[in-house]
Amino acid sequence: MPELPEVQTIVGDLNRKIKGDTITGFWSDWKKTVKMPFERFEKEIRDKEILGAKRIGKNIFINLAGGKTIYIHLKMTGHLLVKRKKQNAKRKTNEKDYFSDRVNQYIHHIFYLKSGRTLEFSDVRKFGKIILADTDKIAEIKEIKSLGVDAMSREFTREKLDEILDNRKTKIKLLLMDQSKIAGIGNIYVSEILFEAGILPSRPANALKKEEMIKLYNAIKKVLEKAIKLRGTSDSDYRDTAGAPGKFQEVLKVYRRAGKKCPRCDTIILREKMGQRGTFFCPVCQK
Repeated sequence: MPELPEVQTIVGDLNRKIKGDTITGFWSDWKKTVKMPFERFEKEIRDKEILGAKRIGKNIFINLAGGKTIYIHLKMTGHLLVKRKKQNAKRKTNEKDYFSDRVNQYIHHIFYLKSGRTLEFSDVRKFGKIILADTDKIAEIKEIKSLGVDAMSREFTREKLDEILDNRKTKIKLLLMDQSKIAGIGNIYVSEILFEAGILPSRPANALKKEEMIKLYNAIKKVLEKAIKLRGTSDSDYRDTAGAPGKFQEVLKVYRRAGKKCPRCDTIILREKMGQRGTFFCPVCQK
Protein backbone atom coordinates (compact mmCIF):
# COMPACT_ATOMS: atom_id res chain seq x y z
CA MET A 1 0.00 0.00 0.00
CA PRO A 2 1.35 3.46 -0.88
CA GLU A 3 2.53 5.19 2.31
CA LEU A 4 3.09 8.84 3.19
CA PRO A 5 6.04 9.51 0.81
CA GLU A 6 4.25 7.96 -2.19
CA VAL A 7 1.03 9.86 -1.51
CA GLN A 8 2.95 13.12 -0.96
CA THR A 9 4.71 12.59 -4.31
CA ILE A 10 1.35 12.14 -6.06
CA VAL A 11 -0.17 15.20 -4.36
CA GLY A 12 2.82 17.34 -5.36
CA ASP A 13 2.48 16.13 -8.94
CA LEU A 14 -1.26 16.87 -9.03
CA ASN A 15 -0.67 20.43 -7.84
CA ARG A 16 1.93 20.95 -10.57
CA LYS A 17 0.01 19.29 -13.39
CA ILE A 18 -3.75 19.73 -12.98
CA LYS A 19 -4.33 22.55 -10.48
CA GLY A 20 -6.46 25.19 -12.22
CA ASP A 21 -7.80 22.69 -14.78
CA THR A 22 -11.50 21.80 -15.00
CA ILE A 23 -13.16 18.39 -14.92
CA THR A 24 -15.32 17.85 -18.01
CA GLY A 25 -16.32 14.23 -17.50
CA PHE A 26 -15.72 10.95 -15.68
CA TRP A 27 -15.63 7.30 -16.83
CA SER A 28 -15.40 4.07 -14.84
CA ASP A 29 -15.67 0.36 -15.57
CA TRP A 30 -15.71 -0.51 -11.84
CA LYS A 31 -18.37 1.73 -10.33
CA LYS A 32 -18.20 0.02 -6.91
CA THR A 33 -15.15 2.18 -6.21
CA VAL A 34 -17.33 5.31 -6.21
CA LYS A 35 -19.10 5.36 -2.85
CA MET A 36 -22.26 7.15 -4.02
CA PRO A 37 -24.66 6.87 -6.99
CA PHE A 38 -22.39 7.04 -10.04
CA GLU A 39 -24.55 9.43 -12.09
CA ARG A 40 -24.77 11.85 -9.17
CA PHE A 41 -21.00 11.75 -8.67
CA GLU A 42 -20.32 12.45 -12.36
CA LYS A 43 -22.87 15.29 -12.40
CA GLU A 44 -21.53 16.98 -9.25
CA ILE A 45 -17.88 17.05 -10.37
CA ARG A 46 -18.55 18.06 -13.97
CA ASP A 47 -17.42 21.60 -14.91
CA LYS A 48 -15.73 22.08 -11.53
CA GLU A 49 -12.32 23.77 -11.39
CA ILE A 50 -9.57 21.91 -9.52
CA LEU A 51 -8.35 24.23 -6.75
CA GLY A 52 -5.55 21.94 -5.56
CA ALA A 53 -4.67 18.67 -3.91
CA LYS A 54 -3.60 17.84 -0.36
CA ARG A 55 -2.74 14.83 1.76
CA ILE A 56 -3.78 13.60 5.19
CA GLY A 57 -1.89 10.46 6.18
CA LYS A 58 -2.16 8.09 3.20
CA ASN A 59 -5.28 9.83 1.84
CA ILE A 60 -5.55 12.13 -1.20
CA PHE A 61 -7.95 15.07 -1.40
CA ILE A 62 -8.65 17.02 -4.60
CA ASN A 63 -10.46 20.26 -3.76
CA LEU A 64 -12.95 21.57 -6.32
CA ALA A 65 -14.67 24.91 -6.82
CA GLY A 66 -18.12 24.98 -5.26
CA GLY A 67 -17.05 23.55 -1.92
CA LYS A 68 -16.67 19.91 -2.99
CA THR A 69 -13.68 17.59 -2.52
CA ILE A 70 -12.84 14.27 -4.17
CA TYR A 71 -11.36 11.91 -1.59
CA ILE A 72 -9.23 9.09 -3.02
CA HIS A 73 -7.71 6.17 -1.14
CA LEU A 74 -5.33 4.15 -3.30
CA LYS A 75 -5.55 1.06 -1.04
CA MET A 76 -3.19 -1.83 -1.92
CA THR A 77 -2.35 -1.39 -5.59
CA GLY A 78 -3.74 1.96 -6.76
CA HIS A 79 -1.89 4.89 -8.31
CA LEU A 80 -2.86 7.99 -10.29
CA LEU A 81 -1.56 8.88 -13.74
CA VAL A 82 -1.76 12.27 -15.46
CA LYS A 83 -1.61 11.97 -19.24
CA ARG A 84 -1.19 14.66 -21.86
CA LYS A 85 -3.78 15.30 -24.56
CA LYS A 86 -1.67 13.51 -27.16
CA GLN A 87 0.06 10.84 -25.14
CA ASN A 88 1.39 9.22 -28.29
CA ALA A 89 2.90 12.44 -29.59
CA LYS A 90 6.62 12.36 -30.39
CA ARG A 91 8.74 12.35 -27.23
CA LYS A 92 12.24 13.56 -26.59
CA THR A 93 14.78 10.91 -27.48
CA ASN A 94 15.71 10.27 -23.84
CA GLU A 95 12.13 10.30 -22.52
CA LYS A 96 10.83 6.86 -21.59
CA ASP A 97 7.19 5.96 -22.07
CA TYR A 98 6.41 4.62 -18.60
CA PHE A 99 2.67 4.56 -19.32
CA SER A 100 3.16 1.47 -21.48
CA ASP A 101 4.57 -0.51 -18.51
CA ARG A 102 2.35 -3.41 -17.42
CA VAL A 103 1.70 -1.98 -13.95
CA ASN A 104 0.11 1.14 -15.51
CA GLN A 105 -2.36 -0.77 -17.67
CA TYR A 106 -5.13 -1.39 -15.11
CA ILE A 107 -7.11 1.80 -15.72
CA HIS A 108 -10.58 1.61 -14.15
CA HIS A 109 -11.42 5.31 -13.70
CA ILE A 110 -10.71 8.38 -15.85
CA PHE A 111 -11.29 12.06 -15.06
CA TYR A 112 -11.38 14.06 -18.32
CA LEU A 113 -10.02 17.61 -18.08
CA LYS A 114 -10.64 20.78 -20.10
CA SER A 115 -6.96 21.04 -21.05
CA GLY A 116 -7.19 17.68 -22.81
CA ARG A 117 -5.27 15.94 -20.05
CA THR A 118 -6.70 12.94 -18.23
CA LEU A 119 -6.32 11.88 -14.60
CA GLU A 120 -6.43 8.08 -14.61
CA PHE A 121 -6.70 5.64 -11.69
CA SER A 122 -4.81 2.38 -12.29
CA ASP A 123 -5.67 -0.30 -9.74
CA VAL A 124 -4.94 -3.95 -10.50
CA ARG A 125 -6.86 -5.33 -7.50
CA LYS A 126 -9.66 -2.75 -7.63
CA PHE A 127 -9.64 -2.09 -3.88
CA GLY A 128 -9.38 1.71 -4.25
CA LYS A 129 -12.01 4.12 -3.03
CA ILE A 130 -13.44 7.40 -4.39
CA ILE A 131 -15.73 9.59 -2.28
CA LEU A 132 -17.21 13.04 -2.93
CA ALA A 133 -17.48 15.14 0.23
CA ASP A 134 -18.14 18.72 1.28
CA THR A 135 -14.75 20.40 1.61
CA ASP A 136 -15.57 21.84 5.03
CA LYS A 137 -16.59 18.41 6.32
CA ILE A 138 -13.49 16.39 5.37
CA ALA A 139 -12.44 16.10 9.02
CA GLU A 140 -15.77 14.41 9.77
CA ILE A 141 -15.21 11.53 7.33
CA LYS A 142 -15.01 8.34 9.40
CA GLU A 143 -11.62 7.26 8.03
CA ILE A 144 -10.11 10.72 8.61
CA LYS A 145 -11.69 11.30 12.01
CA SER A 146 -9.99 8.16 13.33
CA LEU A 147 -6.48 9.22 12.23
CA GLY A 148 -3.77 10.26 14.64
CA VAL A 149 -1.27 13.06 14.07
CA ASP A 150 0.27 13.16 10.59
CA ALA A 151 3.92 12.09 10.68
CA MET A 152 5.06 15.07 8.60
CA SER A 153 2.84 17.72 10.13
CA ARG A 154 3.92 20.57 12.40
CA GLU A 155 1.81 19.02 15.15
CA PHE A 156 4.03 15.93 15.18
CA THR A 157 6.66 17.19 17.59
CA ARG A 158 9.11 15.27 19.77
CA GLU A 159 6.82 15.97 22.71
CA LYS A 160 3.87 14.52 20.77
CA LEU A 161 5.84 11.33 20.08
CA ASP A 162 6.71 11.06 23.79
CA GLU A 163 3.02 11.40 24.60
CA ILE A 164 2.09 8.65 22.11
CA LEU A 165 4.74 6.24 23.45
CA ASP A 166 4.18 7.05 27.13
CA ASN A 167 3.45 3.96 29.26
CA ARG A 168 2.45 1.80 26.28
CA LYS A 169 3.57 -1.81 26.33
CA THR A 170 2.82 -2.24 22.60
CA LYS A 171 5.75 -3.31 20.42
CA ILE A 172 7.26 -0.16 18.95
CA LYS A 173 6.83 -1.31 15.35
CA LEU A 174 3.10 -1.94 15.78
CA LEU A 175 2.60 1.36 17.60
CA LEU A 176 4.33 3.36 14.84
CA MET A 177 2.11 1.66 12.24
CA ASP A 178 -1.10 2.35 14.18
CA GLN A 179 -2.79 5.00 12.02
CA SER A 180 -4.95 6.10 14.96
CA LYS A 181 -1.75 7.20 16.72
CA ILE A 182 0.53 8.39 13.88
CA ALA A 183 -0.80 8.69 10.31
CA GLY A 184 1.29 7.86 7.26
CA ILE A 185 3.86 5.24 8.33
CA GLY A 186 3.49 1.72 6.94
CA ASN A 187 5.47 -1.50 6.82
CA ILE A 188 8.24 -0.32 4.48
CA TYR A 189 9.17 2.85 6.31
CA VAL A 190 8.77 1.52 9.84
CA SER A 191 11.53 -1.04 9.16
CA GLU A 192 13.82 1.65 7.76
CA ILE A 193 13.01 4.10 10.58
CA LEU A 194 13.74 1.58 13.34
CA PHE A 195 17.01 0.58 11.67
CA GLU A 196 18.02 4.23 11.40
CA ALA A 197 17.19 4.72 15.09
CA GLY A 198 18.94 1.48 16.15
CA ILE A 199 15.82 0.11 17.86
CA LEU A 200 14.51 -3.46 17.62
CA PRO A 201 10.93 -3.64 16.26
CA SER A 202 9.89 -5.93 19.13
CA ARG A 203 10.88 -3.48 21.91
CA PRO A 204 7.92 -2.34 24.05
CA ALA A 205 7.33 1.39 23.51
CA ASN A 206 7.51 2.12 27.23
CA ALA A 207 10.97 0.54 27.44
CA LEU A 208 12.61 3.20 25.26
CA LYS A 209 14.99 5.57 26.99
CA LYS A 210 14.83 9.33 26.43
CA GLU A 211 17.84 9.33 24.08
CA GLU A 212 16.27 6.50 22.07
CA MET A 213 13.03 8.45 21.70
CA ILE A 214 15.01 11.42 20.39
CA LYS A 215 16.77 9.15 17.88
CA LEU A 216 13.43 7.65 16.87
CA TYR A 217 11.82 11.05 16.27
CA ASN A 218 14.79 12.20 14.17
CA ALA A 219 14.77 8.91 12.24
CA ILE A 220 11.07 9.29 11.37
CA LYS A 221 11.65 12.75 9.92
CA LYS A 222 14.91 11.81 8.17
CA VAL A 223 13.63 8.63 6.49
CA LEU A 224 10.30 10.13 5.36
CA GLU A 225 11.95 13.31 4.04
CA LYS A 226 14.50 11.27 2.07
CA ALA A 227 11.76 9.00 0.69
CA ILE A 228 9.75 12.02 -0.46
CA LYS A 229 12.86 13.45 -2.12
CA LEU A 230 13.39 10.13 -3.94
CA ARG A 231 9.69 10.05 -4.93
CA GLY A 232 8.70 7.04 -2.89
CA THR A 233 9.32 3.30 -2.96
CA SER A 234 8.20 1.17 -5.91
CA ASP A 235 8.25 -2.09 -3.98
CA SER A 236 5.28 -3.39 -5.97
CA ASP A 237 2.62 -1.50 -7.93
CA TYR A 238 3.27 2.10 -6.89
CA ARG A 239 4.14 4.56 -9.67
CA ASP A 240 4.09 8.36 -9.79
CA THR A 241 1.73 10.40 -12.02
CA ALA A 242 4.10 10.00 -14.99
CA GLY A 243 3.94 6.23 -14.55
CA ALA A 244 7.55 6.15 -13.32
CA PRO A 245 8.81 4.17 -10.31
CA GLY A 246 10.16 5.87 -7.21
CA LYS A 247 13.83 5.48 -6.25
CA PHE A 248 13.80 4.85 -2.50
CA GLN A 249 13.88 1.08 -3.09
CA GLU A 250 17.44 1.62 -4.36
CA VAL A 251 18.57 2.77 -0.90
CA LEU A 252 16.59 0.42 1.37
CA LYS A 253 18.81 -0.83 4.19
CA VAL A 254 16.74 -3.62 5.76
CA TYR A 255 13.27 -3.87 4.23
CA ARG A 256 13.03 -7.05 2.13
CA ARG A 257 16.76 -7.64 2.57
CA ALA A 258 16.52 -10.74 4.79
CA GLY A 259 19.55 -12.98 4.29
CA LYS A 260 21.72 -10.11 3.05
CA LYS A 261 24.45 -8.32 4.98
CA CYS A 262 23.66 -5.32 7.15
CA PRO A 263 25.09 -2.19 5.48
CA ARG A 264 26.62 -1.14 8.82
CA CYS A 265 28.04 -4.27 10.44
CA ASP A 266 27.80 -7.11 7.87
CA THR A 267 25.53 -9.18 10.17
CA ILE A 268 22.82 -11.04 8.25
CA ILE A 269 19.50 -9.18 8.27
CA LEU A 270 16.64 -11.17 9.79
CA ARG A 271 12.94 -11.36 8.99
CA GLU A 272 10.22 -12.13 11.50
CA LYS A 273 6.45 -11.89 11.30
CA MET A 274 4.89 -9.26 13.54
CA GLY A 275 1.26 -8.22 13.36
CA GLN A 276 0.85 -10.43 10.27
CA ARG A 277 3.53 -8.42 8.42
CA GLY A 278 7.14 -9.21 7.53
CA THR A 279 9.52 -7.36 9.85
CA PHE A 280 13.14 -6.76 8.86
CA PHE A 281 15.98 -5.81 11.21
CA CYS A 282 19.66 -6.20 12.10
CA PRO A 283 20.03 -8.14 15.39
CA VAL A 284 23.33 -6.36 16.14
CA CYS A 285 22.73 -2.72 15.13
CA GLN A 286 19.26 -2.66 16.64
CA LYS A 287 18.87 -3.09 20.40
